[in-house]
Amino acid sequence: MPAAAPQLYLIDAIGPFFRGYERRTINWSKIPFEHLKLEGPEREVQWRRIREDLEVFCAKAVAMGFNAVSLDDLTHVADHSWYELEARAKIAIWRTEFRRCFEIVRRHGLQLFLTMDVFSATPAVREKLKSVRRTVESFLEEVLEQFFSDFPKVSGVIARIGESDAADVRTEFKSELYLKEPLEVNRFLKALLPVFERHGRKLIFRTWTVGAYRIGDLMWHRGTFSRVLKGVEESPALIVSMKYGESDFFRYLPLNRNFFRTKVAKIVELQTRREYEGCGEYPSFVGWEYERYARELQQAENLVGIMVWCQTGGWVPFRRLAMLDPEAIWTELNTFVTLRLFRDRQLVEEAVRDFAHERALPNWRALLELLRLSDDVIRELLYVEEFARQKLFFRRVRIPTILQVYWNNIFISHSVRKVLRYFVTDPESCVRSAKVSMEKLEHMKRLAAECGMPVEDIEFMQDTFRILALAREYYFSPFDAEIEQRIRDEKKAYKLKYPKGGPRHRYRVKIDFQPFLLNPRYMAWGFKLLMRRQRGYRMIDRILTLHGLSLIYRVVAKRRPHWIPSFARDSAMGVDTVFK
Repeated sequence: MPAAAPQLYLIDAIGPFFRGYERRTINWSKIPFEHLKLEGPEREVQWRRIREDLEVFCAKAVAMGFNAVSLDDLTHVADHSWYELEARAKIAIWRTEFRRCFEIVRRHGLQLFLTMDVFSATPAVREKLKSVRRTVESFLEEVLEQFFSDFPKVSGVIARIGESDAADVRTEFKSELYLKEPLEVNRFLKALLPVFERHGRKLIFRTWTVGAYRIGDLMWHRGTFSRVLKGVEESPALIVSMKYGESDFFRYLPLNRNFFRTKVAKIVELQTRREYEGCGEYPSFVGWEYERYARELQQAENLVGIMVWCQTGGWVPFRRLAMLDPEAIWTELNTFVTLRLFRDRQLVEEAVRDFAHERALPNWRALLELLRLSDDVIRELLYVEEFARQKLFFRRVRIPTILQVYWNNIFISHSVRKVLRYFVTDPESCVRSAKVSMEKLEHMKRLAAECGMPVEDIEFMQDTFRILALAREYYFSPFDAEIEQRIRDEKKAYKLKYPKGGPRHRYRVKIDFQPFLLNPRYMAWGFKLLMRRQRGYRMIDRILTLHGLSLIYRVVAKRRPHWIPSFARDSAMGVDTVFK
């Protein structure tokens, strides 16, 4: 008999805090605290707008059916005597302003959870911990005890232990990875859970990691998962939070089997502003993908809820604010349908019909057909299906199912061509699917007009995917110098139509047709040596991939830093994280 529907429907509410944030590329992983005003008349103007936006967001979230929101983050509102005087002064201001925001959330009847990185601290705290020989866990126990007393209406904390602040974050509270071994994480949970139990709060523990250290395979390795949760499964305060797959928010991933390996209360993380699929600039519908997960998860014991990321994630220039900007309608559609799938057990078709009726759209069947075509185009052209369906692991990370597009970057290069041609055995089919997808996009524009959705978003999608279709020809057709020129011409036209600083941000198209001088035979040997098609580690992984490569990478990064692309060094935590 299927389990009862889950009860916690949690959504991130960080959008209001990005209003007016003018950086070209925005780090959407956390509220940009450096952007928040702390004094003068600007402070009152900014925070008044934040509260007004938060009122709108919460009202829409409640109307949609959510019963909880998350905000960032505990470190900026939890005081401690060890902090520097300047840091404590900032915390005092943030506490004042966030308390007013918390009141808005609670007035709408929503539970409130704060995120927390393990571990965030200032230089003074780190020095104090060393001098008095205290553990981070004991410090956090004190912080949480006081915070829960000061803010009795906060329902709990969402702890992230496998990823920290990005390379571009400049703040005195910048977080770093602290927990590196499964037993360390287990001790951490055993130390902090009693604090949550005493105060009747929930610790939502995220298993997401970026592959660093021995804890880096927590999200998919059953042994690591078991060691981390040993002895804490019965805690009434613990909820384990897992992304739906064994990697980030990509398609073509099977459901994470760890949902079925523990009786502990758990929630599934779902992303509706798809950070790798346009961030809501065009339709990237998740309905049928999530419907399959929802159906499978009915057999998971003690699934108590879902956590929807409608704004969080990615380093991109795209800046539509979910529930606030009318342009964010594709994200809101995804969010609405996702909730209906998990809360009401609706079919996709029913949820889309209800969304169309609520928004007074003239033709819900045309909308449904548009979304079917959008789903096809995303899966067939943004992704290379044959590559995406392959199960590939490198060290402690499952390889992303998309290779040639990352956030708002499109990579068209000879090296990408060689890699894709190694993994793809049916190149003709790849080229054919790209051409069919472009025909579907033309039909999608007509459907958008019929159902009252923004046609200009489909046009932007068409212009962007036209470059992907040309790249597909370059990757999989016999070499022809003409295709290189066509790609250059299309890139130029794209930049002219969507100029820098214009009303619509665009993808960055990175072209490099210089020959990648590596013998295909040697490349094949390298892939077979370094990558595996199984979850478990091979002997070569334990000897070379997990240990030897860390040393090799450190030498290369020190002596030949130019060998590592700036994109890989500077985005998120940097590629070096994978080699820790």
